[in-house]
Amino acid sequence: MDAIFVFEQLLNGLGYGLMLFLIAAGLTLVFGIMDTMNLAHGSLYMAGAYVAARVHEASASFALAVLVAVLVTVAVAALLEVLVVRHLYRRDHLVQVLATFGIILIADDAVKAIWGVAPLMASTPAALAGPVQLIDGLPYPAYRLLLIGAGLLVALGLYLLVSRTRVGMLVRAGASNRQMAEYMGVRVGGVFAFVFALGAALAALAGALMAPISAVQIGMGEAILIPALVVIVIGGIGSIRGAFVAALLVGLVDTAGRAFLPPALRAVLPPSVAADLGPALAGIAMYVLMAAVLTLKPAGLFPARA
Repeated sequence: MDAIFVFEQLLNGLGYGLMLFLIAAGLTLVFGIMDTMNLAHGSLYMAGAYVAARVHEASASFALAVLVAVLVTVAVAALLEVLVVRHLYRRDHLVQVLATFGIILIADDAVKAIWGVAPLMASTPAALAGPVQLIDGLPYPAYRLLLIGAGLLVALGLYLLVSRTRVGMLVRAGASNRQMAEYMGVRVGGVFAFVFALGAALAALAGALMAPISAVQIGMGEAILIPALVVIVIGGIGSIRGAFVAALLVGLVDTAGRAFLPPALRAVLPPSVAADLGPALAGIAMYVLMAAVLTLKPAGLFPARA
């Protein structure tokens, strides 16, 4: 294990963490401001991936595919908010969980009906298909560098939106104290609709960007939802800063665990034991991180409602 391999895995962890941030940022705002547990958030991620893959295949334009995926997913989310989610705002969390879980099942069946059960293999944009020589001995995929750059740009834009604009002020007010924001005249319904649409756009963007490096398949939304929930718990519910820091931590810990634990165990344990134990320990690394953070800071690293 050399320095080049370690650096490459750190870049992989950074890219994964930034994609997790795109999903977790919308999820933490929806839960923090609207007090609504939306388990169907992962289905919006899946929708973005499927639409982007199909549009890219038909048009050969990756930029167009990402744009169409975001617009279509936001439109679906707006319809979902009006027909279902809006009626859950004042219901308890159990009802919200059951209702949005039902949406997951409907979304999975809708994908089966539209695109079939077979996974889609989304192609990488031709201009980004090759590697970039970062340093001697480290050719790194150009597309993964795009993921890192796009994630950082979106994170910066979201930070500026939340911290430097009037809309962001209303979002922060709702996350900090929703009832007081209502008393001060904030149009909570409009803020809720904006936050839900923003969360859907971020989830769709993450799905569209992740499609070329992961299998686009039914259930991918549920698979990414668990790490996203871990991120918002570690970062603090309703906190964009917390989601960003926690997403990077989870991305790095998860990637490092999968890359470094199995070979480290093979060096000290019999191969048969290491083959079973390594992946198991790597799979629980982010949960160990969550437990450690919550032991020290039960409300998360940067809770919005401190």
